[in-house]
Amino acid sequence: MTEAEATTAVMPEIQPGMVVRVHEKIEDVNAKGEKRERIQMFEGMVLSVSGAGVSKNFVVRKVTNGYGVEKIYPVASPNIQKVDIVKAYKVRRANLSFIKDFGRKLREAIIKK
Repeated sequence: MTEAEATTAVMPEIQPGMVVRVHEKIEDVNAKGEKRERIQMFEGMVLSVSGAGVSKNFVVRKVTNGYGVEKIYPVASPNIQKVDIVKAYKVRRANLSFIKDFGRKLREAIIKK
């Protein structure tokens, strides 16, 4: 089994409209030049899933301090430790990029629970 097959076997089925928590491995270097690894979590809504197989990507968006942050994660990335599904909304679109323009109340009206 290749590395890409191993990571996709552990990864849950991710769909647009899900709120996911991605545990990402990050390497830091301090002022002394020492390397340190840590796990950083990024929680947000999946806007889209594109590609197939090893080249599959998903886009996660969250709003922090009034600023929208989007990250694109390759499914086969060795830096992703695990992905937790926090909540799943029922949506009718495969690409939810239009949600960026809406306010919170209108967004909650569009996304059904």
